[in-house]
Amino acid sequence: MEIPLKVFNTISVTYILFTSQKRSYDFLLLIVPNCLYLSHEYQIDIFFAQTWTDSRLRFNSTMKILTLNSNMVGLIWIPDTIFRNSKTAEAHWITTPNQLLRIWNDGKILYTLRLTINAECQLQLHNFPMDEHSCPLIFSSYGYPMDEMTYRWRKNSVETSNQKSWRLYQFDFMGLRNTTEIVSTSAGDYIVMTVYFDLSRRMGYFTIQTYIPCILTVVLSWVSFWIKKDATPARTALGITTVLTMTTLSTIARKSLPRVSYVTAMDLFVTVCFLFVFAALMEYAALNYYSSCKKPRCKKKKKSNYSVLDIRPPPTVITLNNSLYWQEFEEACVYECLDGKDCQSFFCCYDECKSGSWRRGRIHIDLLELDSYSRVFFPTSFLLFNLVYWVGYLYL
Repeated sequence: MEIPLKVFNTISVTYILFTSQKRSYDFLLLIVPNCLYLSHEYQIDIFFAQTWTDSRLRFNSTMKILTLNSNMVGLIWIPDTIFRNSKTAEAHWITTPNQLLRIWNDGKILYTLRLTINAECQLQLHNFPMDEHSCPLIFSSYGYPMDEMTYRWRKNSVETSNQKSWRLYQFDFMGLRNTTEIVSTSAGDYIVMTVYFDLSRRMGYFTIQTYIPCILTVVLSWVSFWIKKDATPARTALGITTVLTMTTLSTIARKSLPRVSYVTAMDLFVTVCFLFVFAALMEYAALNYYSSCKKPRCKKKKKSNYSVLDIRPPPTVITLNNSLYWQEFEEACVYECLDGKDCQSFFCCYDECKSGSWRRGRIHIDLLELDSYSRVFFPTSFLLFNLVYWVGYLYL
């Protein structure tokens, strides 16, 4: 017989039937919707209601129900149900012990207790913050093996009431599952009952705090591609600022999850964003280096032994053996790259280096146009990365 309970803001989750040779136990588990993750643990408040029949407590009276306080709990037999995966558990005692004990005249007993349990939940954070988890609540008898006390579900599956009452700020409640298994120990075989809370993490907080700032920082680093390459202070300051900003965002993002040794989805995204920002700074470093190549060296080329019939006034006239000679110096620019010194790679510094036999069989890349290449390459590659990232983690 099921005893209805009127508990404010609770969820009827599990119906468990215990049977033995002399006693039958009907347990009702009520869970208050309050779950909280904390470093591979979750915290839950539950109302644990147990009903069973003890023939020794039958009485003949006009009163059908006898209500007792918590002082009588230690004077009767109580099932020794324990939570096997709990790390800590605490009963509520304010303002009085949160316990209820009722005895019917036919020996039926109702015992309820409010508990706060910190239970273990092995989190797999490879997909963090797009991860889903099934956190178990495992309970069984502590001292009665299955040949003395048998556990079985009254219904095939557990049920919940209105899910809107679940107070979960970072997770969406997806549902409940239940399993039954037999665990063999040195003391005997025990029936272990497990309730799984299926949860899916909400991404709103991490989108606002991490993903959007990282994307905007990467886009901000691309502004330097539209700044003149001669504006060294402006482009350098912008590049260093964005790199430091990504370093700060990476540190803040890592504080949002437990210290795990593997790479999470957020770590991958932040790292790639950091590489994009760092590459934008290195792009200007390469551009500035090749733009400041040694300019064509101009040499004084000596021109001598001009004829007397030349009507130009010689700058320097020398009389030697009744003949007039003069010397004229004119500027002749000699490009070092044309001498084969700077044009041995795939890059060149001057327009004059773009032709010649050294280019045969090579791909020409004009580093002076590196900003133009970057304006297309960086946004395109970042867009492709985001496409693969979000489709891979959300749908695959």
